[in-house]
Amino acid sequence: MATTKLNKVLSVVSDKQAWLALFAGFSLTFSYAPFNVWPLVILAIAIACFVTDNKTPKQVAKYCFIFAFGWFALGISWVHVSIAQYGGLPLPVSLLLMALLCAYLALYPMCAFILASYFNNKPWQRTMMLVVGFAIFEWLRGKLLTGFPWLSFGYALTDSPVNSLAPLIGEFGLSLLCVLVGCCIYYSWRARSVVPLSLAMITVVLLIGASTLSNQTQHKEKSIKTLLVQGNIQQSLRWEPEHFWPTMSKYRDMTRPHWHEVDLVLWPEAAIPEIEDFASPFLKELDKAAAFNGTALITGIPDYQLNSKTVFNTLIVLGKKQAEDTQGHYQYLHANRYQKHQLLPIGEFVPFEDILRPLAPLFDLAMSSFTRGERIQGNLVANGLHILPAICYEIAFSELVLDNFTEHSDILFTVSNDAWFGDSHGPHQHMQIARMRALELQRPLLRATNNGITGVYDPITHKQQSIPQFEAGVLEADVQLISGSSFFSRYGHTPVWIVILLSGLIVIACRIAPRLMRHIERGFL
Repeated sequence: MATTKLNKVLSVVSDKQAWLALFAGFSLTFSYAPFNVWPLVILAIAIACFVTDNKTPKQVAKYCFIFAFGWFALGISWVHVSIAQYGGLPLPVSLLLMALLCAYLALYPMCAFILASYFNNKPWQRTMMLVVGFAIFEWLRGKLLTGFPWLSFGYALTDSPVNSLAPLIGEFGLSLLCVLVGCCIYYSWRARSVVPLSLAMITVVLLIGASTLSNQTQHKEKSIKTLLVQGNIQQSLRWEPEHFWPTMSKYRDMTRPHWHEVDLVLWPEAAIPEIEDFASPFLKELDKAAAFNGTALITGIPDYQLNSKTVFNTLIVLGKKQAEDTQGHYQYLHANRYQKHQLLPIGEFVPFEDILRPLAPLFDLAMSSFTRGERIQGNLVANGLHILPAICYEIAFSELVLDNFTEHSDILFTVSNDAWFGDSHGPHQHMQIARMRALELQRPLLRATNNGITGVYDPITHKQQSIPQFEAGVLEADVQLISGSSFFSRYGHTPVWIVILLSGLIVIACRIAPRLMRHIERGFL
């Protein structure tokens, strides 16, 4: 018995394809920010196709799970930074939680590869069904258990030569394109033929042509001056009541010298840590100061509504609402606000909280009982500008951002506090995700954070300005507005889903047609 178990262990350790799958998964991390070696995403997918080719569904599950586990274990390792520093858990327990999270996320790509494995006999069918499978299971990954659509393949292409396809097919379409190209590269290598790869390249060229023809966006002559403020407040001090006033004063004092120079001032998520109703005197002072200087301020603030005992993670507008206004318009609970809809599990709400909160500090963090805002909310209006908002984690949900986009939206604005994740690659990935939303919608991106990455991004020129991480500072930037709308902002994911549906139907029809013909022939005989 002992010998049998030892042999099994040795066979696993010596399984070269398993190690290859693991390292291919690890390599995916380096295709995303801050490393940006984007071709690695295509190569990793090709390797995943290799290690799962001509295998039984059980073998496919094994190798793809290893591949996907490596993908997420290194890719979202920054999550462990917050668990280790603020979770109050022993290291073995925190590592176990991370392993469980990565194992859960690995199930989705594993299912896509298992689906495709039933079509191994025909390379073109396996390729198409792998694309279909990834469409289905990546969509589910962004929906089930509140969703976690992080590290989708398409984000690796944010700074690639094909990022011009984002306004056409979105990040979702780019992810599926990665799967298609990666699979075709593998089959070209296996068959020693350029045909599969040539077909993939023709697809890319046709899409680029379609993107060029459908482009209706261009810079306006109008530009605005913006001020983004990064306070660099220590995470351990953010929710300490004795530090509320010093934090608020710091943001105000950093802003004061620049009031008269800009059209729009932007502060990060919960830059004002005091509950909104209690901070009323401070907010009215800011409202008057902004209006007096002919500008508007958008800031994050928690809003605890005493009558309903609900608390919202909120963005509010102070100062001028319309460009012609001469006075501020702020009053508590005015409509010119945004309440976060997509809440972060554990960080902003705790499922089964009566059971989990007593177990560890991780489940009882400060400000972890927020209420969900409405899914569709009006854009913020500040100094005559229509601002499409997203708070922190929400920017990763393409459909949510798209659903709140209107033809009047001038700017995409997102706030965050990535101090939870220290000097990891998490904040860089977060900024990359935000830039992808700007590429999809073809609107300038303004991103204000507590300690970085605070920046401005133009989706037409692809130029980014930012404040260094872990420094208190301000960024004055001229932002050129954009007219027109992208194909993606008009039609969303619908065209991609139509292609996916047709692809799946074609494969299934080709699979069942020969059997159907045989049954018909037997019937006549």
